[in-house]
Amino acid sequence: MDVVQLSRLQFALTISFHFIFPSITIGLAGLIAVVETLRWRTKREVYDRMSVFLTKLFAVTFVIGVVSGVVMEFQFGTNWSTFSGYVGDIFGAPLAAEGIFAFFLESAFVGLILFGRDRVSSTVRWIAGLLVAFGTLLSAFWILVANSFMQTPAGYTCSPDPACGPTTTKLVLTNFWAAVFNPSTLPRFFHTVAACYVAGAFFLVGVAAWYLLRGHHLDIARLSLRLGIVVAFLGSGLMFVSGDIQTREVAAYQPLKFAAMEGVCHTGTNVGLALFGLAPSQDCSTLAQTIEIPDGLSLMMNLDPNSQIKGLDQQSDPSLLPPVAAPFYGFHTMVGIGALMLLLMALGALFLLRRSIETHRWWLKAAVLAVPLPLLAIEIGWMVAEVGRQPWIVQGLMLTSQGVSPGVSSTDVLISIVGIILLYTLLFGLWLYSLAKEIRRGPEPAPGEAGSGASGAAATTASAGGH
Repeated sequence: MDVVQLSRLQFALTISFHFIFPSITIGLAGLIAVVETLRWRTKREVYDRMSVFLTKLFAVTFVIGVVSGVVMEFQFGTNWSTFSGYVGDIFGAPLAAEGIFAFFLESAFVGLILFGRDRVSSTVRWIAGLLVAFGTLLSAFWILVANSFMQTPAGYTCSPDPACGPTTTKLVLTNFWAAVFNPSTLPRFFHTVAACYVAGAFFLVGVAAWYLLRGHHLDIARLSLRLGIVVAFLGSGLMFVSGDIQTREVAAYQPLKFAAMEGVCHTGTNVGLALFGLAPSQDCSTLAQTIEIPDGLSLMMNLDPNSQIKGLDQQSDPSLLPPVAAPFYGFHTMVGIGALMLLLMALGALFLLRRSIETHRWWLKAAVLAVPLPLLAIEIGWMVAEVGRQPWIVQGLMLTSQGVSPGVSSTDVLISIVGIILLYTLLFGLWLYSLAKEIRRGPEPAPGEAGSGASGAAATTASAGGH
């Protein structure tokens, strides 16, 4: 493999690993804000213990996310210095804003909830919970601003040559707000945040279901299960709505990516909506072989079954076509996982309404096993977004092959990949160990309780006797 492919592989490894942790912390921060609000309004101590427990899980995950994120950002200088010089005037503001405002906001107020909760008023602690959630949203926003500019650049000019040649000029910011709110920023932000909230809710539901199956910490487990199911169910539905909006944005501004995602080779009308099947070949000599809804794609995109959908044939230069197989399979797998998550949480919501969820132990076991599903969907969705943009690192302006550092060899990148894999294996092991330790320890027992395990077992026995 050449230096370009190895550098792409290295960045893919680091971003895929790093993205696990913000996905969980963004979701957990929103749940902490909800629990802190309930604690502040009701004054019930159970919400106090629940908030502290969730904040501990947040902190363990947040620390690993910080470490892995630092490694990822260093690559802009080590592996992609030409790209960094080209977009530095644009990227500087959002990346600085993310570090200065969002990161310090999160870290400072998480510390307040964990270590200073007994030294501040109830209202100050509640505000701290809200600010942690706001900080995670702010962090996600500025990171997505930078990445969305790579997808749909806006608000720039080139210097010194307005022709924007990637080897002779650099991008210069001319309209800050146009660059920030470029066409893909808000659709991608809302879809990503919805997915992260679902990831946090699935995580909470999985922990609560595990406690219920074991008969431990039942008061907090029941509250957590109800809150998690509601957020996961509503969030899963919102994911489809925001995903539809983002897909329409992709069709409008990145039609080649959209054609690859849907497996559309030839521009035409009455295009069917592929549900599942085989992707077309890269050169479209073999068309997609799928089970599809006739006229479905034309109808969904334009509310007209006779409307036109642009295919891969809109680009006459094969070297500028995106990979077809990865976006096609990735997109349809992501949608399938989303449908499975929505179905699982719809059943959970139904069981909650019937007040029978604890009797459906198969559902509780499924909820534990389903914790990784939203993370898998998020990772696949990110892959679709990034691979579908290829061969461009900045859509229409700079090719990926033009953005690498000139002084880095394949051997250099390969050695660093091995080092990163070893480091991330260690970090992942530490995260799992620390997380499992906190979950086994569980929330603090209620005042007057010697330990929640014994009381939980007694409550389970009484509950079983009642049935």
